Amino acid sequence: MRHNKAINHLGRKSGHRKALLANMATSLIQHKRIVTTVAKAKALQVYVEPLITKSKDDSTNSRRVVFSYLKNKEAVTELFRTIAPKIADRPGGYTRVLKTGFRHGDGADMALIELVDFNEAALASAAPKAAKKTTRRSSKKAAEAAPAAEAPAAE
Repeated sequence: MRHNKAINHLGRKSGHRKALLANMATSLIQHKRIVTTVAKAKALQVYVEPLITKSKDDSTNSRRVVFSYLKNKEAVTELFRTIAPKIADRPGGYTRVLKTGFRHGDGADMALIELVDFNEAALASAAPKAAKKTTRRSSKKAAEAAPAAEAPAAE
């Protein structure tokens, strides 16, 4: 029975699973987004978010701890030099899993996992919405209401 077994074993032995997650985390850090199955994406999210949190503290010990998980010098350098400064003020939730549909070959549920602060399309679309002004109709009503309100005060 699997009572109280929280980890998804992904149908693999522990060594194979650790290697899979390390390789996927390396790819996510280097490419900022990857496409995989939903189960692997959720397991990767649990695996990589503590590593990103550790990267906020750029010390020798935290680099060694992260390297012991990733086993890739270029990925560790990328994590500490480019990703950590960009997510420094974020308290958590560094990754996003977006379901993309089903794979043609076997019907597996597929997902896109990405680093939140590195999605240029989402960041670009969020900025213009904040700068958008009111519509012409509502400004026209406001302009008509303003002189009527000011007229009795002037008399």
